Amino acid sequence: MARTSLIQGRYRLLEVIGRGGMGEVWRARDESLGRQVAVKCLKPMGPQHDQSFTRILRERFRREARVAASLQHRGITVVHDFGEHEGVLYLVMELLEGHNLSQLLEENARDPLPVEHVVDIAEQVADALGHTHRQGIVHRDLKPANIMRLTDGTVKICDFGIARLGRDIGFTSRLTGTGIAMGTPHYMSPEQIGGGEIDHRSDLYSLGCVLYEIATGAPPFDQDDPWAVLVGHRDTPPEPPRSRRAELPPFFDRVVLDLLAKTPDERPADAGDLRRRIVFGRTGVQPVSLAHPVRSPAARERALPAWTRSMTAGPKATGPLDLGGLADPAAGLTGRWTVAASATGPAAVPPPRPTPSPELLAALARRHGEGIRLGRRGRWVEAGEAHRAVAAERASLLGADHPDTLASRYETAYALGRLGRWAEALEAYQEIARARASVLGADHPGTFAARYEAGIGLGRLGRSAEALELYRSLVADRTRAAGPDDPETLRARHGLGVNLGRMGRWQEALAEAREVCAIRERTLGPDHPDTVTSCREVAVSLGWLGRWSEALTVYRTVAGALDRVLGPDHTDALAARQDVAHCLDRLGRAEEAAELHRGLAEQRARNTAPPH
Repeated sequence: MARTSLIQGRYRLLEVIGRGGMGEVWRARDESLGRQVAVKCLKPMGPQHDQSFTRILRERFRREARVAASLQHRGITVVHDFGEHEGVLYLVMELLEGHNLSQLLEENARDPLPVEHVVDIAEQVADALGHTHRQGIVHRDLKPANIMRLTDGTVKICDFGIARLGRDIGFTSRLTGTGIAMGTPHYMSPEQIGGGEIDHRSDLYSLGCVLYEIATGAPPFDQDDPWAVLVGHRDTPPEPPRSRRAELPPFFDRVVLDLLAKTPDERPADAGDLRRRIVFGRTGVQPVSLAHPVRSPAARERALPAWTRSMTAGPKATGPLDLGGLADPAAGLTGRWTVAASATGPAAVPPPRPTPSPELLAALARRHGEGIRLGRRGRWVEAGEAHRAVAAERASLLGADHPDTLASRYETAYALGRLGRWAEALEAYQEIARARASVLGADHPGTFAARYEAGIGLGRLGRSAEALELYRSLVADRTRAAGPDDPETLRARHGLGVNLGRMGRWQEALAEAREVCAIRERTLGPDHPDTVTSCREVAVSLGWLGRWSEALTVYRTVAGALDRVLGPDHTDALAARQDVAHCLDRLGRAEEAAELHRGLAEQRARNTAPPH
């Protein structure tokens, strides 16, 4: 737009103060009110652009206006006006004097920000996110460039261009057909990457990435290759921030690592809980939570955690719902777990338990997270003991079938499986699946997950025919609930194919593996871990059928993918090359196989050699 442009006869554009892929931000003067404002203009799209691409960008822009205008908080940029002028969409906002966090890092030569600034930013962003989430809105693209620190120290969240109402977030986070990413790789949560259901805890993960970067100078997974970054978010435990910057306070280290938990249930319950932990760590004093205004039934429904969406109303309970004194109902129904009255008899309500305090529930959540971290470090005996203890305490406080109790029981079962105690693990998974089906619904993701793990247990115990039938029913249910191309549907199909192979039905196993691999390659990409797993299953089936030449080609494809994604020194990449060597042996190509074996032995020796 020209420097002298006057939008709608009111907003005079003065100078460009920012540019991005979608357009420009101008310093402007509101001629009607005599104040300076910021005007964000969407760049007009020419005929060379795909129409669906243009439509989605325009809808994002409109959404940003609607969402930001609905949020009134000192930590969120104020939107004054919105409209379209001569084919250009524009958004009028308060003019912010300051720098975004990305700019602050660049100006600081990528050195981390002062510790006291980092903690202050964390507290202010948590406060603003708490307000946003209580309105049922999830930002979905939180990153340093979208957080401003003003000259007076105030911190504000900007750019709600891909935000959505929490109740509307049944979407996949993979690229859309037009190639528009739903998030930024360095700050995307694992559930965004995997196309899972997203709620406010995805924003908490992204905030953890932001805090990690401003505290250490680099994001937790700092690779140049976007796919390597995404794999890091999904599979790699982050290094503690204090290992990179020892002066960070211990409480901050714990807060960030909890925010970066791989699964949402391991993270802080909500932004309010996060802020309380930051304030307590900084001052040693628990902050007093201000009571929130009573919300409409619709607003309260939006604030409920994801697992409540599949619940039916059922018979009325004997009294009002008790949220256990929680300041924010969005923290979850972790108060009294009421059992509905029997339809044919007197109320089957157990004696009321003392309502657990938010601090006690938060402590249990932290212990649950610590159990997860013990498992990631391979300390499965300790992890199992930690989860078993938390499960027992949650059962006494919340009830045996409360979702939090079942989550701890699920992790206990997983630890048993990793220790090879599959009979115990299978029994636990089957009980959890039945309980979740009753409490959460047969089609709840947690119910499906427990059934999937039960199938693994059956297979490990040599009960492949039972596992096969379980996976057939799970595939049918997953397909009905989420579609045939959903990653979890394909995961169940993979389990089905594995058990076909265990039963010696290798032609069927090969056909299943090839079909799953083709869908995963199309929807997830050729180097996605799930695609590579399916590709290897194709090679295994070919080998069992004696088709070693074809198997060699596929094993080499697997090895190449793992080299690119994990690096040639990674244990899995070495194992893939071992598979290649095995194929060469079976084909009588002994010299090539021997050379590859020597190279692998040398690499493994280097990997295990002590550092100099």
